[in-house]
Amino acid sequence: MAEDPLPAAEAVDDFDDNDSAIATEDFDDMCSTTTSIGSSILRYRQENGRTYHAYKDGKYLLPNDEGENDRLDLQHHMYYLTLGGKLFIAPIPEEQKLHRVLDLGTGTGIWAIDFADEYPESQVLGVDLSPIQPSFTPPNCMFEIDDIEEPWTYRYKFDLIHMRMMVGTISDWDRCFKQCYDNLNPGGWLEIKDIKFPIEDNDNSFPEDCSIKKWADLILEGTTKLGRPCNTAKDYKAQLINAGFTNVVEIVYKWPQNKWPKDRKLKELGMWMHENFSTGLSGLSMAVFTRGLGWSQEELEAFLVGVRKDMKNTKIHGYYPIYAVYGQRPL
Repeated sequence: MAEDPLPAAEAVDDFDDNDSAIATEDFDDMCSTTTSIGSSILRYRQENGRTYHAYKDGKYLLPNDEGENDRLDLQHHMYYLTLGGKLFIAPIPEEQKLHRVLDLGTGTGIWAIDFADEYPESQVLGVDLSPIQPSFTPPNCMFEIDDIEEPWTYRYKFDLIHMRMMVGTISDWDRCFKQCYDNLNPGGWLEIKDIKFPIEDNDNSFPEDCSIKKWADLILEGTTKLGRPCNTAKDYKAQLINAGFTNVVEIVYKWPQNKWPKDRKLKELGMWMHENFSTGLSGLSMAVFTRGLGWSQEELEAFLVGVRKDMKNTKIHGYYPIYAVYGQRPL
């Protein structure tokens, strides 16, 4: 059963191997075959004023430019607040050593870097389609450009696999979770955290012609047409169980659309959520609407004017469910 670890949202009436150390050469071998950052990978796709990944062009629907990267780092802060400063919530015993850790869809690499800093005895590998990670990283952290929907060829298995905000990126989640299971050591853990579209109404506050509700519904429609629907988080728990994981737990958090809740923590999350989505709205929408729904850039930008207005309206009590699901490969 899903849990709601935050208080019920209430609106404000008025506001203003077993060795602990792994040799460097073993760490290098942990990667299958690291894709070299050649000119073709760095020659990003230019589309509607944004840049997108070049490797496996077209798979990922969000940009990889500076504005989007800043948004991803802000999102990391929101998870930090949501989880009380923890990088993961799986109940991993202190005595269980996390020799090798895999961060799938690492993005800017911020989670992998923080994990490597906090757990210097672990070797952390971050994988993404875009080479947007920093050059200077902890010595126990490295990044690889790869497509996780292709067969995995890692030479070692992992003790923890982490995924976050991967909704809309995977066409076959059952296959993905099976690959995770097969690449974990016995007793290893998988943890995935994700948003679920569309936006939900806390207390029947949506007006009849609610632009933000229409936008979120269209995001789901467009991603579904593109074969990567953004409502898959609700299925993760069952899929992990079907893949063979045990001790599977699902927790559902809430990210308010803006600072409408009375609860202090939810209000702060809402403030950051408004910043996250409103400033990144064009990037979040552009590929889905133009590729998936056939809109023009001009049509989309005109539509987003009303969406931004609704996003900051504290009389509209919308929120997004944030699913956190973890499971363990049996010993």
